[in-house]
Amino acid sequence: MTQLQTATSLYGPVSEDMVLVEDLLESAKQVDLAPLRRMLDHALAARGKRMRPALVLLAGHFGDYNLNKLVPLGTAIELLHTASLVHDDVVDGADSRRGRATTNNVFDNALTVLLGDYMFANAAEMVTRTGSLHVTRLFALALMKMTSGELDQDAAAFDVGKDIQNYLWRIGGKTAALFAVATEGGANLGGLPTNQVEALRTYGWSLGMAFQMVDDILDFTGDEALMGKPVGSDLREGTITLPGLLLLERYPQDNPIKKFFTAKRGREERLQEAIAMIRSTEVLDVSMDMARDYVRRGDEALQTLPDSETRRTLLELGEYVLTRKS
Repeated sequence: MTQLQTATSLYGPVSEDMVLVEDLLESAKQVDLAPLRRMLDHALAARGKRMRPALVLLAGHFGDYNLNKLVPLGTAIELLHTASLVHDDVVDGADSRRGRATTNNVFDNALTVLLGDYMFANAAEMVTRTGSLHVTRLFALALMKMTSGELDQDAAAFDVGKDIQNYLWRIGGKTAALFAVATEGGANLGGLPTNQVEALRTYGWSLGMAFQMVDDILDFTGDEALMGKPVGSDLREGTITLPGLLLLERYPQDNPIKKFFTAKRGREERLQEAIAMIRSTEVLDVSMDMARDYVRRGDEALQTLPDSETRRTLLELGEYVLTRKS
């Protein structure tokens, strides 16, 4: 399925306007400095499903659908998301993402950090094109939450003392905050009444929480070719996500995750034991139930909004998040 087919099937009434986001992203690459241009071209070449900018347009579609404001916000959010991945890859020392060489692998770490900084600044400039100080502040707060969530994750590497409540706080900052600013920002720019803005913020936050939970489930169940990374990659790097936390909570004795983290020899064997136990117990089903519950909360929030193709598209996006394979 091509990018255009994906957008058409997922994003309903705004699918044709997603090309405007692509055009603005393309314009972001057009800089005078040749090394920067090459790095931007590499970083922005991997086109995902653009769900976050689509959420901006869909939220704005309920009100005054002003693409001159909505497209810059959607593009800024996609730039921010991509910049955060660029920095994450440097922190993690990652060589590839989704089967492609990371920017830090093609160039070097120092240049890649500077590239991420440039992209953050570019995203901030784009947000100002909305003309909304409130939306600009939402964007800045989301960036702060994302950074806090990522810092917490890195600081907690190989720490079996963290609990599920900490995990929820972490992914709320790392992932859900950006989904929430997409829907809340789009709703604000669309001039929606306060109760509908809040409903769309709740929907975006809930969808983001479910999205990350499914990501963490797929880390143990996904097809390596589709995911572009080995099964159990997060655990290998010391990040304990929801399935692992549930395994630690429910099977505290003789736990293979603890053995893997403390092993001096045979670490790969211990890792495979942990992956196998996660797959063979109920923890993946419990994790998916939690993801479904967040989607349900988002769907309930949408009942505040009038029935329309746009609302039905948002409801279908929740189902897509739960059933996606990569």
